[in-house]
Amino acid sequence: MENSKSMRNWLDDFQLSHPLVIAGPCSAETEEQVLEIAHELKNSDVSIFRAGIWKPRTRPGGFEGVGAIGLKWLQKAKKETNLLMAVEVANAQHVKLALEHDIDVLWIGARTTVNPFAVQEIADVLQNTDKIVLLKNPVNPDLSLWLGGLERLHNAGIKKLGVIHRGFSTYEKTKYRNIPEWQLAIELKRKFPDLPLICDPSHISGKRDMILEVSQQALDLNYDGLMIETHCNPDQAWSDAAQQVTPSALKQIFIDLKVRKQSDEADEYNSKLSGLRTQIDELDSKLMDVLVKRMKIADQIGLLKKEKNVAVLQSNRWHQILEKMIEEGSQKGLSEEFILKLFKAIHQESIVHQERIINK
Repeated sequence: MENSKSMRNWLDDFQLSHPLVIAGPCSAETEEQVLEIAHELKNSDVSIFRAGIWKPRTRPGGFEGVGAIGLKWLQKAKKETNLLMAVEVANAQHVKLALEHDIDVLWIGARTTVNPFAVQEIADVLQNTDKIVLLKNPVNPDLSLWLGGLERLHNAGIKKLGVIHRGFSTYEKTKYRNIPEWQLAIELKRKFPDLPLICDPSHISGKRDMILEVSQQALDLNYDGLMIETHCNPDQAWSDAAQQVTPSALKQIFIDLKVRKQSDEADEYNSKLSGLRTQIDELDSKLMDVLVKRMKIADQIGLLKKEKNVAVLQSNRWHQILEKMIEEGSQKGLSEEFILKLFKAIHQESIVHQERIINK
C-alpha cells in the first residue's frame, strides 16, 4: 500500500461540500420500514443508505437479519430515492449475493476484520471490483490487524477502499459502548492520509444522546465522513435500539455539527493540536477510572484492617511502594519529584478512605 492516493478518488466523486454521510437502520426489518427510512433521508446530507441484512450477534438467539430478501428491498429503495445502498458482508456468499443485487457499498464488520482468512475470502471474490469497500476496525485495539485487512483488499486490486472507526470492545465499563481509542485511528490516518476515514458514532457511543458529541470529535480530527444508524421508531427497533436516531434527529445533528476545514498552516496546527488534546482527554479519563478502582481496593483494605484492628498507616509498606515507584518512574523518564508528589497525594487519599471506614 505504498500509494494510497487512488483510494481517495471515489470520495471526490461525490463532490460534497460536507463530510460524507452513511445512514439507515441497524437492521432491515421489513420492506415498508426500509422504504420509509430511505424516503425520509433522500432529501438530506445522506449520500449512502445503510441497512444490516445479515447481523452477526454476540450470542445466539437474537435477531440475525432478514437475509437475502432484504437485498431486494434495498434495490427498490435505490430505485425510488437514488441513494447508494450499503450492506455488511461477512463471507464470500454474502459478497456474491450483494454483487448480484448491484449493492454499491460493501462494508466488512469488526468481527470479520479479526479473521484474516475471512477477509482474504472476501477479497478474492471482490478481485478488481469497482464497488466501494469499507473495512471496520477489528473488535480489539490492534492496528496491525486493521492494516493487514486493508492490505489484503488492496492486493486484490480494489481501488475504492476506506475504513470505518467504530471503537473497540473492552471488559471495563465506560461511558462508551466501544471505547474510541482515537489515537489508533489517528495513527492509521497518519500512515495513509489519502485513505477515507469514516467514524461510526453509533457503535462508539451506544447511546443516541452521545451521537452529536462523538461525531463532532471525529470531524474535529478531520474524519472524512460519518456512519449513523437511523430508524423512524428507534425504541421499537429489532436490534441496537438505544443507539439509533430518528431521521429528524439526524437532520438536526447535521445542523449542529461544526465542520472545520484545513486550508493553511494554522489550520493544520490546530488540527494536530486537537488530535493530541483528544488523546490526552482520553488518557485522563482512563487515569480517573484507574484511581477510582484503586480507591475501591483501599476501601476493601480498610474493612479488613477494621476487622483485624490494624492501624491504617503501615510505614514499611508505604516506603516499599514509594521506592518501587520512584525506580520505575526514573526508568520511564519521570522525575523523582513528580513521583513523590503524585503518590503522596494518592496515598493520602487512600488513608482518608480507610480512616472513614475504620471510624465509621
